[in-house]
Amino acid sequence: MQLGTFSVSLNVKNIQASKQFYETIGFSVFAGDLSQNWLIMKNGNATVGLFQGMFDKNILTFNPGWNSNAETLDSFTDVRELQRHFKTKGIQLYSEADDQTTGPANCMLQDPDGNPILIDQHV
Repeated sequence: MQLGTFSVSLNVKNIQASKQFYETIGFSVFAGDLSQNWLIMKNGNATVGLFQGMFDKNILTFNPGWNSNAETLDSFTDVRELQRHFKTKGIQLYSEADDQTTGPANCMLQDPDGNPILIDQHV
């Protein structure tokens, strides 16, 4: 079972300051829209999402179906299969993908310390 490519989505106070900081330590803009207050920054395979005013906490994010460059994989574990697995293991989901659909969808859970984990499938 593969969760997908991993990134950390950070709730930032000032996206300009955060962009500058991450560029200073070696990251560059990979995707996003500064005018909408979100950017994806990369340094090699390390990926950090910067999001101003979009959510309350930092989020661990997995993207089924993508490699670390947001390229579609030929084979991957669908988010709906992942959430079925989580449920059989007794893990509570805080949001769920519609099990009757295909394609892009997401679900969310939390680790024991309350850290949100987003499984966000774009393909």
